[in-house]
Amino acid sequence: QVQVVESGGGLVQAGGSLRLSCAASGRTFSNYAMGWFRQAPGKEREFVAAITQNERTRYADSVKGRFTISRDNAKNTVYLQMNSLKPEDTAVYYCAADGNFRSKIPIGIPFYDYWGQGTQVTVSS
Repeated sequence: QVQVVESGGGLVQAGGSLRLSCAASGRTFSNYAMGWFRQAPGKEREFVAAITQNERTRYADSVKGRFTISRDNAKNTVYLQMNSLKPEDTAVYYCAADGNFRSKIPIGIPFYDYWGQGTQVTVSS
């Protein structure tokens, strides 16, 4: 199993930046694709960004050009740099791990086996 723990959330004004971190433990981190998802109040959880074992990346259209996902295998950590934040980015952000090697970058919730507890991001207008 893999345990993942998110950190870095908080309150920020619109236009500001935050960097989320997700620390993983338990298995070989480099063998996992990692994803970020978010869930706003009253809405379904949605895909934000993913990075594969060989560092291919994919983003939701709503965050493309503003968010950047990266990983540091030496630190067993994946990051989500969020710039130009908007009030509609307000949500609980979840980190997830997928232990399979896939031909396509996993963006669907069912592909991910391990999830963190989430970190709150609030963007004020």
